[in-house]
Amino acid sequence: MANILVVDDELGIRDLLLEILNDEGHQVDLAENAAQARAARSLARPDLVLLDIWMPDTDGVTLLKEWSASGLLTMPVIMMSGHATIDTAVEATKIGAMAFLEKPITLQKLLKAVEQGLARTLARPPVPAKAVAPIVDFATEAPMAGTISAAPLDRGPHATQSFMLEKPLRDARDEFEKAYFEFHLTKEGGSMTRVAEKTGLERTHLYRKLKQLGVDLTRGKRST
Repeated sequence: MANILVVDDELGIRDLLLEILNDEGHQVDLAENAAQARAARSLARPDLVLLDIWMPDTDGVTLLKEWSASGLLTMPVIMMSGHATIDTAVEATKIGAMAFLEKPITLQKLLKAVEQGLARTLARPPVPAKAVAPIVDFATEAPMAGTISAAPLDRGPHATQSFMLEKPLRDARDEFEKAYFEFHLTKEGGSMTRVAEKTGLERTHLYRKLKQLGVDLTRGKRST
């Protein structure tokens, strides 16, 4: 299973790709513009990105350039468009996109491009492990060794939650994301609207993410 980020301003396209890729066993994050894509890229570190070229705020090619210039283009990116010219497709490829899909996207071409992109991700050499990984204590911002600790708001000022670093990356990431969202749900009194604003995620995307992680959606809600 891979973590795939779909960036497209058309709701119908996002929903269609979500359904197809979920059926293939992948975890899918959705973004409808560049701002949400930046937040999702930072939070989830996707294995593959499907990126629309024409978007209202920042177009896909500009976002691709931004990721490339800042060293964030560490995953395969497949560009999508129904109106792009050959020059645009060539430009995106030169920047670092691995493929270009023309809309309407056929199922066969989509799955083939995704398969090739993920194969490229898996073919990358692993990062050499260090004896002790650099750790940050979110409660005190002091260096630690062996775990990452965060202080939940509802367990007292001295309580912490630890994350073991010997686990597979995806398992460790899911644990951190769950604690991250639980923290914000508690802080915002269970308000999905405020949590969406704080985390920079679309409300529908946020709700789906919380359900995937098994987060208690009543967490932090104040009794009336």
